Amino acid sequence: MGAAQAAKVMEIVGRAKLERAGQPANEAALAAMSEGLRRRLDAESTALFATARLWDDGIIDPRDTRRILGLCLDVCAEGEARTLRPNTFGVARF
Repeated sequence: MGAAQAAKVMEIVGRAKLERAGQPANEAALAAMSEGLRRRLDAESTALFATARLWDDGIIDPRDTRRILGLCLDVCAEGEARTLRPNTFGVARF
């Protein structure tokens, strides 16, 4: 759902809530709420917004995709080649 659609849904929900309570709908306030929500969702739905908050593992520059993919495959191959040894000293906590 896009920002405009979500804002419109919230406007409809807000209007219905006011009508159920028997209060008149303040169209200016509903429009302002809808516009504010639309702006916020537009600003917060970008990849840079999400990655700045560490909600993902980062963004790879498309020019670096081949190098990063090669690095990941090397790490996987190295993991397969290593022998895991059991932990004999317990759990270290800092």
